Amino acid sequence: MSDPAAVTPPWIAPASAALATAHRSGRLPHALLIHEAPGAGGDWLAHWAARLVLCERSDEAPCGQCGGCRRALAWQHPDLMLVAPIEESRQIRIEQLRELAAELALTSHAGGYKVGVITPADSMNRFAANALLKTLEEPPPRTLLVLVASQPSRLPPTVLSRCQRITVRAPARAEAVAWLMQVRGKGAWDAALETVGEGPMLLLQADPEPLAQIGDEMRRTLEALAAGRADPLATAERWARSELPLRLRCFENWLTERIRRVQGPGNLMQEVRGGPYLPASQAFLNIRELFGLLDEVQELRTALDVPLNRALALEALLRRLAPRGAGVAA
Repeated sequence: MSDPAAVTPPWIAPASAALATAHRSGRLPHALLIHEAPGAGGDWLAHWAARLVLCERSDEAPCGQCGGCRRALAWQHPDLMLVAPIEESRQIRIEQLRELAAELALTSHAGGYKVGVITPADSMNRFAANALLKTLEEPPPRTLLVLVASQPSRLPPTVLSRCQRITVRAPARAEAVAWLMQVRGKGAWDAALETVGEGPMLLLQADPEPLAQIGDEMRRTLEALAAGRADPLATAERWARSELPLRLRCFENWLTERIRRVQGPGNLMQEVRGGPYLPASQAFLNIRELFGLLDEVQELRTALDVPLNRALALEALLRRLAPRGAGVAA
């Protein structure tokens, strides 16, 4: 096993190489927006970019051996600041951006760059985004701001226009599994990715075996619900009590797979059916219904910190899967 931060994921290597070239030629912008597929490595690249500019050996940056690299690797460098939602909050607030701006305005401790990493940047509320805008418009010299977002469209256009965008794609499954085996060792990585999606960074601190089991149970239950062989109420109550964020992510993946299956390569969708359910003999859900249900599952996952009856909200979504008028098998 290896340190994940020290092993460059192959699907991120082109982006990191481009940043290194820009830095050595003096063309590194003051603000980067890393648009990542969820869990694909946006935070990894942001951390790497911070080490790149804080390294004390410019010709080898990031060398991984100097004091700047070691401190940045541990997030203990005095010129490196991380801004993320605090504790149970799902938002980055204006006070955090004001503190970042004040810190960036100070002289660098090491006489070089000062770096601010904001992740996930699309969790900034509008007041925080407006506070960041002033720093983006008038950055102090030798400042690097790195924003990581999976939904950049949630950021104001004024913020987007002042950042150079880098895209981090989701890796192929084989690529992700190989990297996880290198940094974590053997495990049920393929099945775990089937549960959480194609983002291997979501599994860096996880035990893959329980995830694989939850994913298998989720998929079997969703198929049973779609065929009218499971009770939406009982299922919602059970899921609401255990690992609901993970289960909602798995629900998203299941719906996404159905959308891909319906669209398929070369499928022109010549027929759009009116029925919002899956016939038992054919896994077909009206495409509009599929996308609508996917949006609602995503909305519920992002609203879990809001007081609500989780079981009731989940039951309403699960009932959308069941064939109308179908009974539940005993």
